[in-house]
Amino acid sequence: MSTLPVTRRTLLRQGGAVVAGLSVLRLSGPAGAFQDSGGEVIPWLDQPDPNPVPEVIVQQLAWEDLDDWITPTEDFFVIDNFGSEPVLTENDWSLEISGLVDTPLTLTLADLQARERQEVTATIECSGNSGLPFLTGAVGNATWAGTSLASLLEEAGVQEAGIEVVYWGADSGEQVWREATLTEHFARSMSLIDAMDPNNLVALEMNGAPLTAAHGFPARIIAPGWYGSMNAKWLTRIEVRDSRYQGNFMARDFVTIREEERDGETVWTFTSVRHDRLKSAPAKVTKQGDGYQIMGAAWGAPIAGVEVRIDDGGWQPATLTTGKGEEFAWVF
Repeated sequence: MSTLPVTRRTLLRQGGAVVAGLSVLRLSGPAGAFQDSGGEVIPWLDQPDPNPVPEVIVQQLAWEDLDDWITPTEDFFVIDNFGSEPVLTENDWSLEISGLVDTPLTLTLADLQARERQEVTATIECSGNSGLPFLTGAVGNATWAGTSLASLLEEAGVQEAGIEVVYWGADSGEQVWREATLTEHFARSMSLIDAMDPNNLVALEMNGAPLTAAHGFPARIIAPGWYGSMNAKWLTRIEVRDSRYQGNFMARDFVTIREEERDGETVWTFTSVRHDRLKSAPAKVTKQGDGYQIMGAAWGAPIAGVEVRIDDGGWQPATLTTGKGEEFAWVF
């Protein structure tokens, strides 16, 4: 439908929204809260490549359809690391808090629901989002609710030797280590200091309803400001350890590899995926009469402002609509 040279991948930039190749467009005024106002959505020319692993990348956000600051649960991206979802029921599920604690706990869903409720609106993004030609919509914003992770650790009584907190999920699969094939459960960890952040939740709800199976029922970790892999789904155990945990999803799969030059020599650095990086994306272009409206989102930190430029023109401020002042949620 469109012959405009608008591509999404060239517009993804760390730290700002860049709009390129639109010098022929006359821009209309900003819409309130990301609504289309009856305009015609112009599809991107560079649609994502076919998804070769639909059992792993189950669902992604369609940028051209984005019109809600809160991503509806049914539209929120889904990634299953082992290609399947565990089947859990309230009656046979419990959460264990163990390891280097004075009082190990075993909590039912009813136990967790009876505790003080805490809520946070937070954007979650897969660390691999936009890094692959078929993975461009692994991000979404939701309101999560549950109970404070720190309060559970405090009740269990972390021992002095404890420095690491591991989150174990019910999902599992085969992993090959050297010559051994092992069945490994999904597990991610963070330091005790990071785990005690008062914003972290053992979440039971998403957008005002119980977690769905796809999003981690009965309970999951929500660590606002961290990439999606740290927000472990189908949580079954929280373990306090006296050493760094180095399972597959800490030591191999969720590792950032960067090339550095040191004294003329190439050196590769390996870093576990952790906190979000500042990021923005133009989500869609809408035709408004004889003008066009460019709408986007920015996330990864509290957003003070976003600037846009057309071709080689000067930078000009975008109008921030929904999400201003939020600490962990994206801004439109």
